[in-house]
Amino acid sequence: MSQIRHALSVKRSDDFAKWYQEVINAADLAEESGVRGCMVIKPWGYGIWERIQRLMDDRIKAAGVQNCYFPLFIPLANFTREAEHVEGFAKEMAVVTHHRLISDGKGGLIPDPAAKLEEPLVVRPTSETIIGDAMARWVQSWRDLPLLTNQWANVVRWEMRTRMFLRTSEFLWQEGHTAHENRDQAIAETHRALEMYRACVEEDLAVPVIAGEKPENERFPGAVETWSIEAMMQDGKALQAGTSHYLGTNFAHAAGIQYQDREGAQQYCHTTSWGTSTRLIGGVIMTHGDDDGLRVPPAIAPQQIVIIPMLREAPEDAALLAYCEAVRAALTAQTALGEKVRVLLDTKPGKAAAKRWDWVRKGAPVIVEVGPRDMAEGKLAVLRRDALWNADNGKPAFTYPAHADFTAEAGALLEAIQQSLFDEARNRRDANITRGVTDWAAVVANFENGGKYPGWVEVEWSKPTGAALDAVVEKLKALKLTIRNVPRGGEPATGTCIFTGEPAAERILIARAY
Repeated sequence: MSQIRHALSVKRSDDFAKWYQEVINAADLAEESGVRGCMVIKPWGYGIWERIQRLMDDRIKAAGVQNCYFPLFIPLANFTREAEHVEGFAKEMAVVTHHRLISDGKGGLIPDPAAKLEEPLVVRPTSETIIGDAMARWVQSWRDLPLLTNQWANVVRWEMRTRMFLRTSEFLWQEGHTAHENRDQAIAETHRALEMYRACVEEDLAVPVIAGEKPENERFPGAVETWSIEAMMQDGKALQAGTSHYLGTNFAHAAGIQYQDREGAQQYCHTTSWGTSTRLIGGVIMTHGDDDGLRVPPAIAPQQIVIIPMLREAPEDAALLAYCEAVRAALTAQTALGEKVRVLLDTKPGKAAAKRWDWVRKGAPVIVEVGPRDMAEGKLAVLRRDALWNADNGKPAFTYPAHADFTAEAGALLEAIQQSLFDEARNRRDANITRGVTDWAAVVANFENGGKYPGWVEVEWSKPTGAALDAVVEKLKALKLTIRNVPRGGEPATGTCIFTGEPAAERILIARAY
């Protein structure tokens, strides 16, 4: 077997964090903005987000949810109505206190003391409180329910430790907010949104997840129940990829969201909220990336097939470009994953090999090179990004189909790549969940193993609350572990709690996490 020369300078196995950052740079996804914790999302990275947004938005609207928009600034008083909610976000809130700057007399600017706001404004960390105000105005009768809203927006949470896409001070997301007549209807919406996230992340992003309920200590501030989808990254850590919350009537009481029921009595609405964000791009990087860069699942790739003509600044270039354009046009008439195939003919200046490696690092699912000899023979040089290397000779694993055959099979090829990426990630995850652990010593041994891949561990517990739960959290924290969730549809508990020794109530997954 020949030695493969990878496109990145850092391997995942050597330094996963450094590799992650190099993928972002090499794939031209984003860059630092000059403001701590804020990033500039570049066209290829934003194109991936637009694809995720489009596919998610279609699923949101299919459920009868309508998009709207709410203000970036929220009066501080809104948060003080819901004590648990404000406590959960207080340390992360960015606050506006003045509306004008003046010269400091030294060439700089300072807030004008005369322009201090009567009430500080919070830059939204989430919108439950301001949307609650709107719902209180919009809902009067049971006939106004259910009220199903969503917004695509940016939010700010002043993070102390930031990492691009995963944990930034400002990020993009969608947040759904709904109001219902009763608990059963709100719970049904909470689970519907969770299933929507599971389907989108697995089917569109090709990232396998485990859906389940969060324990009491991991609930969204002010929620009665919080549900999540959890994905395993290639370093064994968990990534919370989406959450759905049943809020009970807590926010309805705080905001006065009431309706007249069918008997004429006043009732408080049961509300939900659910959201996911640009951290999904971080999840795609850490699930599918390899030592050559990013691998983008075809469903969310801005361009699924990139055609690179091998131009030589010669008279035959015109004929070669015409041949490539005919291939491009034929491909765009094909369908894959329910949509027309997205194809880019890359004619920018530069050597074909250099452009090929640019697209390898960006993770375009299929890269096609075309030279004069290929044109003469009616063929194409095709490279699958998910199967980049020939293991026998250490060279790129090109195939050379006739262009008519490739065009006819392009849709099936893209669907095969989508499935291949999902299967690879699912098999890796399933192989690295340790089950049957019955004592704390085995948990310690799993995570203090000299740096080897730790994966996740499933254990049984008695679902303690209060001080007993606090003790469990502190015990886990000593190993930098958290409870991810109680898998939905998981096997029932049959043993004893590894923390309390009492009869177990359910099975939980514990892991290190982002």
